[in-house]
Amino acid sequence: MKRSDLPSLDDLRAFETVARLGSVRAAAGELSLTHGAVSRRVAKLAVDLGFRLFEPAGRGLRLTRDGAALSEAATKALALIEDSVSAIRSASGSGPIVLSCERSLAMRWLIPRLSAFQDRHPEIEIHLSTGGGSLDFTRERVALAIRRLDFALAPDWTVRELMPERVGPVMAPGLRGRFDRGDYVALGSRTRPKAWSAWHGTHPHVPRPRSLQLLDHHFLMTEAALGGLGVALAPEVIVSRDVALGRLVAPCGFVPDGTSYGLIYPNSYAPTGPAATLCAWLQTDAVAQPAPT
Repeated sequence: MKRSDLPSLDDLRAFETVARLGSVRAAAGELSLTHGAVSRRVAKLAVDLGFRLFEPAGRGLRLTRDGAALSEAATKALALIEDSVSAIRSASGSGPIVLSCERSLAMRWLIPRLSAFQDRHPEIEIHLSTGGGSLDFTRERVALAIRRLDFALAPDWTVRELMPERVGPVMAPGLRGRFDRGDYVALGSRTRPKAWSAWHGTHPHVPRPRSLQLLDHHFLMTEAALGGLGVALAPEVIVSRDVALGRLVAPCGFVPDGTSYGLIYPNSYAPTGPAATLCAWLQTDAVAQPAPT
């Protein structure tokens, strides 16, 4: 088939959306078109190609064998186009750089430091989103991501290590005596429910708590520690500012837990221009910068 014989991209996009979402109505919502417009585009595509794409299935539709093959190819092709356009826009500075970061890390480490970057580079627009673990850069429209590297990394990602993870118990100064006596509530995060047991396994001399309370996120756990509700086993990167200001004390210091934080982006995305500037700052100044006071 000649490229001039390929069907309309609008028709392919409508078909791919219907196939992916399983409904013309849902596809119409995603594409901001009417139900009739989506149906007409899919019907026209089938006529232009000369084979059926869907067949009746009860009250709905299901893909034919040919339709399923085309759907898979269309999804891959549109994702590649979307990924390339997003990368070009971010790298060329024609759009904001979307940076995804774990919620607690964003709130307590990245955001307090970003003002220094924006003061130096007011022309670079950054949109910050929050999320943890694996992600789909194309679907989530993300250019760069900062993650704790404790999950399976995709082979088509570039990963640049930022800093090691170091953890230790922290508490309001008034709780130090109770901590030494083992008369304290251990505060943990649901994202790392076994952190305290692992800590005591490598630090048997540390008195064990009378109970354990898990909170949804590290920033909530830190706020609970600041409020005197217990002793938090916290990442240094999350609590360094509070320790520096004397709001929290860390009698055992902080030790590496074997993981690290990394800056991640797809291999197909080569940061240039503003994106390269942001990457360089994240790897150098942001990591080296002391906790803002």
